[in-house]
Amino acid sequence: MTGWRLSPFALVTLAGIVGSVIALAIAPHDTLAAYLAAVAAISAIPVGALMVLMMTYLVPGRWTNAMHLPLTAAALTIPVFGLLFVPVLIGLPWLYPWVHEPPVPAFKAVYLSPSFFVLRSVVYFAAWTAVALWVRRAWGNPAQMIRAASAGLVIWALTASIAGVDWIESLTPDFHSSIYGLLFLTFQVLGGVAFGIAMTAAAHPRSRAIAGYGALLLSTLLLWAYIQAMQYIIIWAGNIPGEVVWYLQRETGVWMFVTWGLVALQFIVPFFALLSSRVRNRPTPLLVVAGATLILRLVEGMWLVLPSAGASGAILWLAIPAALAMTIGAFGCALQFTLARMAQSPADTRALPAAATSA
Repeated sequence: MTGWRLSPFALVTLAGIVGSVIALAIAPHDTLAAYLAAVAAISAIPVGALMVLMMTYLVPGRWTNAMHLPLTAAALTIPVFGLLFVPVLIGLPWLYPWVHEPPVPAFKAVYLSPSFFVLRSVVYFAAWTAVALWVRRAWGNPAQMIRAASAGLVIWALTASIAGVDWIESLTPDFHSSIYGLLFLTFQVLGGVAFGIAMTAAAHPRSRAIAGYGALLLSTLLLWAYIQAMQYIIIWAGNIPGEVVWYLQRETGVWMFVTWGLVALQFIVPFFALLSSRVRNRPTPLLVVAGATLILRLVEGMWLVLPSAGASGAILWLAIPAALAMTIGAFGCALQFTLARMAQSPADTRALPAAATSA
């Protein structure tokens, strides 16, 4: 009789669940804040992968064939994050101050109501899942690929930008940034690009398409840095106390080191590294840069959420690793399952016609 055993990802998920339950019993607010940061950071990978996948449909080439399988598999895990987001919806009273003190403006009070918040979150995940399925079915038919990607990118841009405002910016209802939605879009795109490059460089280290991935990652890092700088400049120039405090929270204590660490490790170091063709055009160095970028997506997720939520204390030493273990483990299980299923599907593994990849 053959026994069964859990995969390493499943064991990591179970360990994360146990740790999160313990932390939740001790400090619900801080634990839920850490969990929200983890879900936002890890879900940015499949949602960002969906965006990158749609871009490859519009600009096909040799480089897009190699990335198709991991990007599609990641995008198809989005429903898992819809389930992982349920604890955040249940924990609204512990996370968001507007649940207990509704904002004064009438529109804002209606918009930031728990029932409407839940409804919008369901719509986001449903829309991303529908687009992912549509884009997958369109693979192999150039006309359908263009149609699905064009409409899907519009849907993604609208829903993801509003989701960033809902989930993270509304942690501080008095703070407003007109560029915050775009900031959250680049947060997801950078995660998706880094994931696609890391998976492809690891699976196809001798692929000729590797030479173009370094330039893609460098361009995405420049976009991320530009959006971050623009928000800082706009808030600094406006000098409005309710907005300036957002950066003041991240320029004191341990968050000051995290802020400058992100500046150095997410932009300065990889920027100069990717200027070198030895890094940009070789699989191993490129894999290191992409892998480091994925790790820093987790750091930025914590940087965006925890100061705004006012989470602090020793419990975070348990809550953060537990939340990351739970979300990363669940993503790993779903991705492993999806990749295995897709590898057996001729429709998913076929390459585009030569005429469609001549770009």
